[in-house]
Amino acid sequence: MMKNKSSYIAIMMIAILFSLTLIGCGNKQDAQTADDEVATSLDKIKEANKIVLGTSADYPPYEFHKQIDGKDEIVGFDIEVAKEIAKDIGVELEIKDMDFDGLLAALDTGNVDFVVAGMSATEERKQSVDFSKEYYMEDSGLLVLTDNKDKYQSIADLEGLNIGAQKGTVQEEVAEEQIEGARIKSLAKVTDLVLELKNNKIDGLVLAIPVAEAYVSRHPDLILAPHIDLGQGDGIAVAIKKGNQELVDIINATIDRLMSDDTLDKFIQDATALSEE
Repeated sequence: MMKNKSSYIAIMMIAILFSLTLIGCGNKQDAQTADDEVATSLDKIKEANKIVLGTSADYPPYEFHKQIDGKDEIVGFDIEVAKEIAKDIGVELEIKDMDFDGLLAALDTGNVDFVVAGMSATEERKQSVDFSKEYYMEDSGLLVLTDNKDKYQSIADLEGLNIGAQKGTVQEEVAEEQIEGARIKSLAKVTDLVLELKNNKIDGLVLAIPVAEAYVSRHPDLILAPHIDLGQGDGIAVAIKKGNQELVDIINATIDRLMSDDTLDKFIQDATALSEE
């Protein structure tokens, strides 16, 4: 009986030690796999000889479609920034155009390598992605029909109205938080919201001021409401999947270079002029 008991204890001890060994190896392997994924992210971009950009090209002058020499091109000052990032890494740039509210999901799944889309580096977004340093600050305004330019003298005048905003943007948050009692209509595309405004289905559209001005330049029946001040939002930055510090550092270096010699200002001026043609 004693012998059987001793044998049982010995077998159990061996089993426990074996299990602990497997767990230790598994944890080490999982940690190593995670480290390898982070460590080789930039290497994979270089090996593929391309970096994939996620953007939403309905947001002039940041990014928008334009017919150039008979060919549809995605242009804008964000696109120029992305081209410079690709150049500094030494790879080609591939652009994927999608709805704004799907960009961070595409980044998380690895469908794109980085996002440059007039995206504000909010505290909420920082919980899920990393951001480069900010390269542009923007104010928000209200786009309305020209006939209504003096109708709205203050934010209080917008109470109870139908107000549009692009889904997933800071401007959607501005509309919800600052315009009390308004009925917010959120759509994925700014172009669809502009059509809603022109068809009197919404009373106003909250946009970043440079974007609103770009639409005003092409639509004489639209104007920025002169008496509505919605304030300044968070700075615009490049979004990168968490844990890729080497890529963040390269992007920050590119932004520093573009800002140091006013190249970024030229990109903004050129893109604004192009959006107005």
